[in-house]
Amino acid sequence: MALTRSYKHTIAERAQRDPEFAQALLDEAATLFLNGEPEMARIILRDLVNATVGFEELAKETARPSKSLHRMLSAKGNPSMDNLAAIFAVIRATLGVNMEVHAVRAS
Repeated sequence: MALTRSYKHTIAERAQRDPEFAQALLDEAATLFLNGEPEMARIILRDLVNATVGFEELAKETARPSKSLHRMLSAKGNPSMDNLAAIFAVIRATLGVNMEVHAVRAS
């Protein structure tokens, strides 16, 4: 019988031991949001929250209920810009990174 693991478990372990991987996930989530792919961005953010700060701590840091945060970061979630900004701020602080957006002119 083949051994299999949940990709979520694999992602969480790697993000916990590899800060550059966690930063790359955050960068990818931001890029997806800005490029009009919010569903994938929310899924990546949810996995990143689970791997780093956790939803209970995120709830404390953002002063929002944990269940609401879970719904916001579901595939069908619809977080406001204020909520997204708060979530990104907590994850950035947890990872100890800053983010900058650089516009590239489309060809």
